[in-house]
Amino acid sequence: MNNKENIAINLRYLRNSLGLSQEEVAEKIGVSRQSVAKWENGDSLPDILKCEALADLYNVSLNDLVRYDPTENGIPIPPKDKHMFGIVTLGERGQIVLPKAARDTLGLKTGDRLVVLGDTSPTSQGLALIDSQKFLHTTGHLIDDILKE
Repeated sequence: MNNKENIAINLRYLRNSLGLSQEEVAEKIGVSRQSVAKWENGDSLPDILKCEALADLYNVSLNDLVRYDPTENGIPIPPKDKHMFGIVTLGERGQIVLPKAARDTLGLKTGDRLVVLGDTSPTSQGLALIDSQKFLHTTGHLIDDILKE
């Protein structure tokens, strides 16, 4: 898929996900509704300043707005600074292997310690991993103090 098609798909998805009309988007970034419609249909492209305004409006990176291919990735364009690195398989003993892209992007290396967080509510059940030092620092604890307890 080319960038023009990516932009059109991403713009349509982002506007609809926020429940905005083309008129509302046009008003927020200072263009006509027809311009927004042409961008979403792939008939024309927004200029770079309008792309930047759209990326800010939709809270996505400019790079993702232009280049993210939802058909290749299998999921819609993510919010700015949010990533989907892929799917992992849970091993027999509960182990997982983090994808290389995740390790590289987050600067993770062998021996790093992660906190495993869980949510068991029916609507948002899931797990999250976070660097232990960052987590404990933001919660007001130091890892050394917790390990001593």
